[in-house]
Order: sequence, then C-alpha cells, then structure tokens
Amino acid sequence: MKSMTGFAVLEGTDAGFVWRWELRSVNGRGLDLKMRLPQGFEALDAALRPLARKALARGSVTANLSIERQREESKLTPDPDTVQAAIKALIAIREAASAVGIPLAPVSGEKLVSLALSANGGGRSERPDIEPLIAPLTKSFAQALDALITVRKDEGARLSRVIAAQMTQIESLVRDADAGAIEAVQSLRERTLRQVSELMSGENTLAPDRLEQEVAILAARADIREEIDRLRAHHAATLDLLASDSPVGRKLDFLTQEFNRETNTICSKSATERLTRIGLDLKSVIEQLREQAANVE
Repeated sequence: MKSMTGFAVLEGTDAGFVWRWELRSVNGRGLDLKMRLPQGFEALDAALRPLARKALARGSVTANLSIERQREESKLTPDPDTVQAAIKALIAIREAASAVGIPLAPVSGEKLVSLALSANGGGRSERPDIEPLIAPLTKSFAQALDALITVRKDEGARLSRVIAAQMTQIESLVRDADAGAIEAVQSLRERTLRQVSELMSGENTLAPDRLEQEVAILAARADIREEIDRLRAHHAATLDLLASDSPVGRKLDFLTQEFNRETNTICSKSATERLTRIGLDLKSVIEQLREQAANVE
C-alpha cells in the first residue's frame, strides 16, 4: 500500500550545469502531472511524463526543475585590465554626456563590478544547449521519482497499520451486531404482542395464527442477517486489499461506501437500543476508514 502524499528533492550536475528537482505529491482522484520546467526546457516534458505515469497511479504531482550554469571562479574575479577598461569606458561616457549637457547619476562600486563582470563574460545569462542535458536530467528525474515512491511507501505502511486497526474494530462490532440480531427479533416480537394486547384490551382479539403472521412479517423486516453477511464479505475483501502490492485506493474507497450502505440499513432496521448503538459505532469507524482511504494510491 502506498500513500498519495510525499515530497522528494534531488540535486545533480552535468555538462557545466547544476540543477535541483523538487517533487510534491498530494491526494487526487486520478493522476494529475504538473511539469514546471524552465524556459527552453519544454522538450523534456515528453520524456518525463511516461516515466511518471509508469511509476505512479494516482495523486496530484508537481515536478519543479531549477537549473543554472555552474559559475567559474575566473569569471567571478575580473582581471585588472578589465577593471581599468570599465573605468575608462565610464569616464568616456561621462565626458560625452557632459559635453551635450546630459546629467548622469553617480556610479556605485557594485555597478562598476557588474560592468567589469559583464565585460569578462561572467554576467551573461546564456541559454543552455538542451540536447546534452536531456539524458542526465531524465535520469535524475527517474531517481527523484524513486525517492518520492519510497516516501509514499513509508506513509502507505503507516496507513496500512491504521486501517488494519480499524478493520479489527469493524470485525468486533459486526460480531456484536450479529449477536444482538437474535435478541432484537425476540424483543420486537414481545413488544408487538404486548402492544396489540394493550390496544385490543381483551376485546375482539386477533386470532393467534393471524397475530403470529403479522409478528413474523415485522421480524423479517427487522432481520439483518443479510447485512451482517455482506459486512463480513466487505471486511474480507478489505483485508485482501491490505495485502496487495497493486494500487488499491479506488477499490478501498468503493468498499467504504458499501460498508456505510449496509450499516445504514442495520440502523434503519434496528429494533433495540443496543443494536442502534452498535450501528452508530460502526458508522463512526467507517467514517474514519473513509478518511484514511482517501490518502491511499
């Protein structure tokens, strides 16, 4: 079992570039992939999506790539000749501007350094050639996917333990409901006979056969054995899902709906306070199960 939530980061370097992959995954009805790639790297999308679809079944997944050229020390330290050339260029510009009456603001030291770096080639922002980067970036993305899957598996293992505990609660409550069903039918029979007796007050009493027939009809309507059997079948199916290696989130979500349907029927048929209380406890645990199932891939 895997969760749909997770986060993974992977950094890499190649071909004079350094990059960082950030993968975030949250709950989703299906698989929704959002590729946030820098300008000029759009061609990567076609190579990355099949990898993600093969690795992930459900979840809203955002993959963010940040990349920049590795800085070279020589480009960050302009040589003296470059600095002198930048100063001379600024002086020439100021003299030309002053000759025609154009005022110029003072130039800061930071601006002078920036100009020198640009002249030395360290300030240019070059668009990289993407072709040699496709293979290493794709490989790095696959590794980031593996890291994300590991996180989702770890979270899925925690979810599996929580759901297993909830299934133990459901099994116990279904057993209690089964034991209370016989008591409920007997209680219904006794209450119906008493009410009929009170209404008739000994006058024009119903024939015993007719009375037993009416009681039998009421008892059949209150019989919850079919609901108990279906709850046990859903319980067994859920345990099978917990042991499965395949994505089970959709099936688990469906089973929670079926659990809830049978429990609602038990509550509506309940003829005793005890059975009603058991039904309400079942509904509470099933709602908790539904909340956990919403996180499962």
